[in-house]
Amino acid sequence: MGLRPHIFNSHSKADGNFFISMRRILGFKPKDLSTYKKAFIHRSLHLKDAAGHPLNYERLEFLGDAMLGAIISKYIYQEVPAADEGYLTKMRSKIVSREHLNELGKELNLLSFVDSKVHKDHFGENIHGNVFEALVGAIYLDRGYTYCERFIHKKIIEPHVDIEKLEGKVISYKSLLIEWCQKEKKTFNFQVYEDSGNDPVTHFSVKLSVNKKPISKGRATSKKKAEEQAAKRAYYVLQEKMK
Repeated sequence: MGLRPHIFNSHSKADGNFFISMRRILGFKPKDLSTYKKAFIHRSLHLKDAAGHPLNYERLEFLGDAMLGAIISKYIYQEVPAADEGYLTKMRSKIVSREHLNELGKELNLLSFVDSKVHKDHFGENIHGNVFEALVGAIYLDRGYTYCERFIHKKIIEPHVDIEKLEGKVISYKSLLIEWCQKEKKTFNFQVYEDSGNDPVTHFSVKLSVNKKPISKGRATSKKKAEEQAAKRAYYVLQEKMK
């Protein structure tokens, strides 16, 4: 849905469709539709508000990230009363991981509402999670903490959070691999090089070696993602030894 031509026109047909879509996703009626529109404005449009401030979803993303952290923290704190700070922090990281937030954004098809000058095929994976966080920020501004908490419980906690399963979920395969190599006194090396090929977006490839022996490869749109992919593949190769 293109929002740019009618960005704050509350009487347009586009607004009516957007209102219906938001009500379906949220499970309640939005009060201030303009707040939700901001959650889908990409910075590539270079829009500004009446005061000349940049108008895009990034500030709402910041706010939504904070609300997610607070609400998930409260939930874990209440659910696992015997857990220490380290456990609570680790569990929160697993629930609000970038991978999980990206999945939630995809599940709600939030990318279809983003208005941008960049073709959607050129967005990285994180756009899905970023917009999900922006939507949470919009809910908080529009309806307050209680509605925000209800939305997070309905969309994240009830369908996706299983404490016992999450306890065994790996947050970072790279960290796990490095920790294992250090414990076993093994050397490791992530050899990174640019590998765009015919892709319009820059890609990086990684060759991972342990004790100078090639173990796995990874390829992604960032060095960090490529290293994580290679580490994950290495984990499945070495998991019997890493137990």
